[in-house]
Amino acid sequence: MIVRRAGLADAAGMTGVQNTVIRIGGTTAYEVERTVDQVAADYLTGADALCAHVAIEAGRVIGFQVLGANPDLAQGWCDIGTFVQPGLQRGGVGAALFAATQGWARAQGIVTLNATIRADNTVGLGYYAKRGFVNYATEPDLTLKDGRVVGRISTRFDLI
Repeated sequence: MIVRRAGLADAAGMTGVQNTVIRIGGTTAYEVERTVDQVAADYLTGADALCAHVAIEAGRVIGFQVLGANPDLAQGWCDIGTFVQPGLQRGGVGAALFAATQGWARAQGIVTLNATIRADNTVGLGYYAKRGFVNYATEPDLTLKDGRVVGRISTRFDLI
């Protein structure tokens, strides 16, 4: 597995991973599949896109992690998001991505990473807890399009 900074050529592979996760449901706040243009704008070229890393195996994207600016967060904070091809979780992809992302963030002077996760996403909550993220806020009323109330939890990882 190779982990490297993502570029526009990776957008289709990133979209494939993300849409697979969306179709399965339960582990992302996204409820509707996304286009390559949306993924590229959100994670690679948009004003809030700070950094993206991809994990590549056998020439294909098997996971990615992104950092994005969020004006609702304190200065020096940014959002983090992680997507790994289903079936490959807990195999070291997320850990390798986080090592690269954390190094980049520290070098840029980012002080805190924020991950806001659906409260029913035990896999995501476990991933971030294993990295050392701690809960700091909850929003119990997050409601999905189908009417289910799942809530969400905000976690933080302090880099300094």
